[in-house]
Amino acid sequence: MKILFLGDVVGSAGCSKITNNLLDQIKINKIDFVIVNAENAAESGVGLTKKICEDFFRCGVNVITTGNHVWDQKDIMKFIDKENRLLRPKNLFEPSPGKGFGIFTTSSNIKIGVLNLMGNVFMKKCDDVFKASEEFVNEFKLKKDYDFLIVDFHGEITSEKNAIGHFFDGKATLVVGTHTHIPTNDARVLKSGTAYQTDAGMCGDYDSVIGMNKDNSLNRFMKKDSVKHFPAKGEATLSGVIVDCNIETGLATSIKSYIYGGQLKSI
Repeated sequence: MKILFLGDVVGSAGCSKITNNLLDQIKINKIDFVIVNAENAAESGVGLTKKICEDFFRCGVNVITTGNHVWDQKDIMKFIDKENRLLRPKNLFEPSPGKGFGIFTTSSNIKIGVLNLMGNVFMKKCDDVFKASEEFVNEFKLKKDYDFLIVDFHGEITSEKNAIGHFFDGKATLVVGTHTHIPTNDARVLKSGTAYQTDAGMCGDYDSVIGMNKDNSLNRFMKKDSVKHFPAKGEATLSGVIVDCNIETGLATSIKSYIYGGQLKSI
């Protein structure tokens, strides 16, 4: 069983790269299940829309996760209550529209749990992520409630992401970080069998400042004339991880960084 997780999609460049290439990449890499974080996929670079979700589902995405920008496009609030394949962070303050966890059954009757969490450090206010994680593992169990569990941890700092990875070691198939848009070079299988990478990177134009127009971003940092951030529109790179999963244990056999097209090159 191979699962592809793709990091934050940024703007029209990232969306186009997915809609034009994902089906072929699924075939080439023999992928069985695809999860994409799309919280920056809107044309403005913040939030996502119903149309983007539907386009992604048509081109092979099985589940969409999000993060702190989930509500930035207002039409998503009604859609997320109707679409089980779209998740928001589980530890958002309740009541919030939608769900932070779902179990999805493949055509071969394999159950895949997907859990969306958001960090507490330097992020929007949300419930304690470690308490929420503890409550989750007390309620749900690998190989009992689902065959595999994928955790998207949307967080700012590496230490918090790293700690969540160790917390879920042996309890999840994959823990992968999102939000910082830069892929980290630490893909590995942890001691008890959980695949881990601190950040999956982004699906966007890397000739940018984390997906946003680099000239405007520099002007903002240097306090020169600038406008609100807007996405770069050059050729995008798809960034994420591919995990080989063991159906007997529910844990990872291997993990490798996935990089396709654009500015970055596979290591």
